[in-house]
Amino acid sequence: MAKIMVVDDEADILYLVSKMLSNEGYEVIGANSGEEALEMLEKTDPDLILLDVMMPGISGWETSKQIKQNPSFSSVPIAMLTVKSTVEDMERSFQFAHCDAHIPKPIIRKKMMSTVSWLLKNAPKTGGNK
Repeated sequence: MAKIMVVDDEADILYLVSKMLSNEGYEVIGANSGEEALEMLEKTDPDLILLDVMMPGISGWETSKQIKQNPSFSSVPIAMLTVKSTVEDMERSFQFAHCDAHIPKPIIRKKMMSTVSWLLKNAPKTGGNK
């Protein structure tokens, strides 16, 4: 089953999302910050990353941008998991952060799981290690 990294500075959200994913059979790796996610990337080699936008230190947008600029991980699909869901926020997710999907909070389990499933099957593979 696929390995999914969940990055959120709120412990309750990290636990909830991790539990939903593990109940579906996914292997879940948790990170509490963008910095931690970037450090863990090579060791964990995730198939998908779910990233909160608003975190202390490096934002989710900046974290996504750095991952997508790394040739080893540029093909890993990234979904922003966030309350930031205005049109401008979504444009920033796609244009600045180069993410592949935008999942709004509060989380609707069915929507999140269908997005996760779709990304794992259909995200463009543009190089990197995948």
